[in-house]
Amino acid sequence: MELWKPLAGVAVVVAAAELLPRTGLVNDQYLPPFTAMARALGRQTGEEDFWTALGQTLGGWALGLAIAMVAGVVAGVVIGSMPILRALTASTIEFLRPIPSVALIPLVVLVYGSRIQSALVLVVYAAFWQVLVQVLYGVADVDPVVRDTARSFRFSRWGIVRNVVWPTALPYVLTGFRLAAAVALILQITAELIVGVPGLGRSIGVAQSSGAVSDTYALVLVVGLIGVLVNVGARAVERRTLRWHTSVRSFG
Repeated sequence: MELWKPLAGVAVVVAAAELLPRTGLVNDQYLPPFTAMARALGRQTGEEDFWTALGQTLGGWALGLAIAMVAGVVAGVVIGSMPILRALTASTIEFLRPIPSVALIPLVVLVYGSRIQSALVLVVYAAFWQVLVQVLYGVADVDPVVRDTARSFRFSRWGIVRNVVWPTALPYVLTGFRLAAAVALILQITAELIVGVPGLGRSIGVAQSSGAVSDTYALVLVVGLIGVLVNVGARAVERRTLRWHTSVRSFG
């Protein structure tokens, strides 16, 4: 896709956000002009509190995502490699996976209050299932003939995982990483906004409750930009890591 197409879409949205309140079609108390949002964002970037909140959000997101990735990959490989274990855990996984992470908010608030542990639990829980399910699919996709051939050559269990299971499951792992990265960011902001965990989400809540509409929208724009960067970064990691894979070569 040519670069001008997404840029044109952004320009249309910016123009609409500027013109709608200025023409009176939308009350500027609910949607300020885009230039007012930009000025508010410029003002906030000059304040230390903004960068502190940004660091807290990114730090909590990265930590939760890392824990979920490690736990999801290890659990997925172990469960997926053992048919009996997969059969025993299938119903439990299908029961726990659909539970929304936000449903755990009362529990984590009761246990941890508004500390960073509350956000960490929500982020890890939400992102873990994204990774685990993809890894299970990847392990199940391993060619049984290749696996049996590796066993006939007396590969160790670790050797089979490293040389047979992992190359097949890696595209699924990276898909899980991309999905989990987005979900982790959503839950991090949600925890900050609802629970009051320090970060950009709490800053949005404070700005909204104090009637600082332009500041609220400016912070929302920052969160949206972070989401775009996370998605672009995850796709870049996926393409670079899988540059040997047929799907990436054919796409390129």
